[in-house]
Amino acid sequence: MLLKLFLAFTLIPVVEIYLLIKIGGHIGALNTVVLVVATGFAGAYLARLQGMQTMFRVRSSLQQGVMPTEDLLDAVLIFAAGIVLLTPGFITDISGLLLLIPETRLLFKRYLKKRLDTWMVEQNVRIDRFQ
Repeated sequence: MLLKLFLAFTLIPVVEIYLLIKIGGHIGALNTVVLVVATGFAGAYLARLQGMQTMFRVRSSLQQGVMPTEDLLDAVLIFAAGIVLLTPGFITDISGLLLLIPETRLLFKRYLKKRLDTWMVEQNVRIDRFQ
């Protein structure tokens, strides 16, 4: 797990910087910055909009006495998309936008459900308390 986190926090930024430099060389530095900022704003707006819609569905389900499991998974993925979209870069923007598209989010939800089911069956979830 530590290796995965290390790779995620070192390789992704390096690839993002490489892509920013390459794209900046083709379309210009100012255009690259404008593109990154615009995708950040657009993504944040879409994440907020979809997040509010999902929270209204969660509230409606709870008022009806129904457990909103699908909507809660949607909320988690939309929240992750919002965080990723605020991170500057093209890979993070693409992955965040993929999480905001309902069809591709469904694929992520299926994967997440399988992982959660596996963890529940194997009872392999550990939470350590740091002191």
